Amino acid sequence: MNGGGGDESGSDHEGSGTRKPLLLKNTGSWYRMVGSSSRQIVGASSMAVLRESHVSALLCTLIVALGPIQFGFTCGFSSPTQDAMIRDLGLSISQFSAFGSLSNVGAMVGAIASGQMAEHIGRKGSLMIAAIPNIIGWLAISFANDSSFLYMGRLLEGFGVGVISYTVPVYIAEISPQSTRGALGSVNQLSITLGIFLAYVLGMFVPWRLLAVLGTLPCTLLIPGLFFIPESPRWLAKMNLMDDFETSLQVLRGFETDITAEVNDIKRAVESANKKATVRFQELNQKKYRTPLLIGTGLLVLQNLCGINGILFYASRIFRAAGFTNSDLATCALGAIQVLATGVTTSLLDKAGRRMLLIISTAGTTLSLLAVSVAFFLKDNLPHDSHSDYILSMVSLVALVAYIITFSFGMGAIPWLIMSEILPVGIKSFAGSFATLANMLTSFGVTMTANLLLSWSAGGTFASYMVVSAFALVFVILWVPETKGRTLEEIQWSFR
Repeated sequence: MNGGGGDESGSDHEGSGTRKPLLLKNTGSWYRMVGSSSRQIVGASSMAVLRESHVSALLCTLIVALGPIQFGFTCGFSSPTQDAMIRDLGLSISQFSAFGSLSNVGAMVGAIASGQMAEHIGRKGSLMIAAIPNIIGWLAISFANDSSFLYMGRLLEGFGVGVISYTVPVYIAEISPQSTRGALGSVNQLSITLGIFLAYVLGMFVPWRLLAVLGTLPCTLLIPGLFFIPESPRWLAKMNLMDDFETSLQVLRGFETDITAEVNDIKRAVESANKKATVRFQELNQKKYRTPLLIGTGLLVLQNLCGINGILFYASRIFRAAGFTNSDLATCALGAIQVLATGVTTSLLDKAGRRMLLIISTAGTTLSLLAVSVAFFLKDNLPHDSHSDYILSMVSLVALVAYIITFSFGMGAIPWLIMSEILPVGIKSFAGSFATLANMLTSFGVTMTANLLLSWSAGGTFASYMVVSAFALVFVILWVPETKGRTLEEIQWSFR
């Protein structure tokens, strides 16, 4: 690949050895086609077309954030609907637990496919494909008369979630300016928490079948929205579509911005990655591959093992066990707090840095989980009276709120952001799929066992989450680097 000017196109490099996208027209370069037509019709210059076609990275982020909203809605759906679905369909606790967890099974399949999909048909194409099974899955749940339709629908929406989970943070990281990459990257987690909150609130007022229909809306809006945003310039460069790459980057940064330095950095990184078309499995043991893969995967695994999905999926039940009569209202309040805390994190990521927020977050979740587990142990083993029960209920409530806040400060948003930042270009599709699969696998384990573990011992369940959270704190201190203020290319070169 020639690292020179931007007059090259994918068609000029048939002998370069780089892979071509499966869908050559799926480059997201609609503005180039419009620009070409405009020049033929009215003689407009290409620079004038670019000026008119500017699409900010923030707008692109908000559009693709509809995918994580769908993800969050899937996570939050189980909590407000458990009693009604069990009653209406005659489900057992184990059947409903399976329903709650099957989205993670589908997500594992989606995670396996996500890297190759994003590699060969682009970030936008992957999101378009992911939206379709999500919509079908929610409709299947809405019309279900037995567990088989429920399970099928949950698996389908889970597949879409698996693809979305990898593709959205990667797309956001690849289009974002260095100075705002942290803030824009955390919108992914903010959208997930917003989806959870919407499921909690709407679940209080609408029947579960209608709630499932409402679950189709984010992906229904996502599909047309994707036509109005450019494809990732880094993906276009990797696919050797150099004209599209530079135009996409110029459209994202604006007409007045000089993108020469960023173009050259991306070209150098892509040239280095494309010198070797494939990376053999044995070569993953090299430091430049091993370390980022371990860090990215480790954070995503620990994110789930800290218990967040088990708590959010069955929040209403946990609050009932703690002694709250209006558990649904408490669950909605918890969801609102999570949204607000994640919003605060969005404003801090490019100031405080990723590593410091992760340390604060894991330390806070460890202490909060310790308090929750002690409160539940005492509640189960001390003589019951109204005064002590009230105090322990308040302690557990405050500790759960503290857990949600501290989790949102770091472990909620940052693992996905760091994964998208540190994975080298040469193994991004494989490593991203692997890390996402590991995340979904642990999420499945947590959600599948949470309902059963809570039936056995709420205190023991929270104590186990606390041990994992303490280990996460040690992992962050020893392994996780700071990525604030560095380009993606600088971050990835630092592991060499």
